[in-house]
Amino acid sequence: MKKIIFVLSCFLCINASAQTVKILTKGTKTGMRGLSVVDDKTIWVSGSGGQVGRSLDSGNTWKWMTVKGFEKMDFRDIEAFNETTAVIMGIDAPAYILRTNDGGENWQVVFKDTSKGMFLDAMEFWNEQAGIVIGDPINGKFFIGRTFDGGNTWQGIPENKKPIAGTGEACFAASGTNIRKLTKAEAIFITGGLVSNVHVKNKQVLLPLIQGTETTGANSIAVKNKKTWMVVGGDFNTKDSSTKNAAITFTAGKSWSMPAVPPTGYRSCVEYIKKKQWITCGLNGVDISNDNGKTFTNISKEGFHVVRKSKKGSTVFFAGQGGRIGKLVEEGK
Repeated sequence: MKKIIFVLSCFLCINASAQTVKILTKGTKTGMRGLSVVDDKTIWVSGSGGQVGRSLDSGNTWKWMTVKGFEKMDFRDIEAFNETTAVIMGIDAPAYILRTNDGGENWQVVFKDTSKGMFLDAMEFWNEQAGIVIGDPINGKFFIGRTFDGGNTWQGIPENKKPIAGTGEACFAASGTNIRKLTKAEAIFITGGLVSNVHVKNKQVLLPLIQGTETTGANSIAVKNKKTWMVVGGDFNTKDSSTKNAAITFTAGKSWSMPAVPPTGYRSCVEYIKKKQWITCGLNGVDISNDNGKTFTNISKEGFHVVRKSKKGSTVFFAGQGGRIGKLVEEGK
């Protein structure tokens, strides 16, 4: 009887944890890399063609808008604060940050930079007032901008405070997650290219991910706590390769562990969910780990650029090419 009960309990545990991705919408030409989940009902996305989308009912219906005057802009990141207020980031030529207070009906330019080589990669906010934006190196130093008024105004940090980049080191604007808050006052960011590092507290720590070419290295970092972080990446030119595409540290970067069973390809985004659970996505699908990155299980062959968990809830959403938006659900639902 004890054996039967044990087997049954194992089955129920496995069955309860079986998850997959439910497709909510797809079929447009928009490629989306910006995703911000305010709560379990309020989701904003941004992407190519000046497109921004908003759902107020857990992704069941969407309002789509093209930002006037920015019809050719690729908005690679978005940060939403509620149903009406959001900030979007346009990457280059020139680089822009815009803000709306009325649900996307109107957008105000709050940052513009026409500098040669300016390319914004990602934004992160500690709260509804303090935020940071990172850009690729110019003259050997990464661009860092700060806001302390909810994204209404932005200022670049002084030149002598900008992080130094190595030769061929840059950031990938793949999912808006190469920079994350680490503490209430600190941020952490990762790089790729000829060299792939994590930059924390003015230090550079070499990552154990594949690197050495312009298409390799870390694409995303997720933070569980001050010492526990996971990074993912790979080579976006070889989307099915699982070589050195993920690593986790429990020691604030002093040591790293590689998965025994890695994600099933190049991964552009990773998100911490709860307890020992992490989720990551890329061009060829979605993988989940329930054991702090020791093993990953592929749960979907649908490709996505970005995955984000609700800031004020527990729901997990995805966004990618072709207007594809997904939601993490229990299998069979």
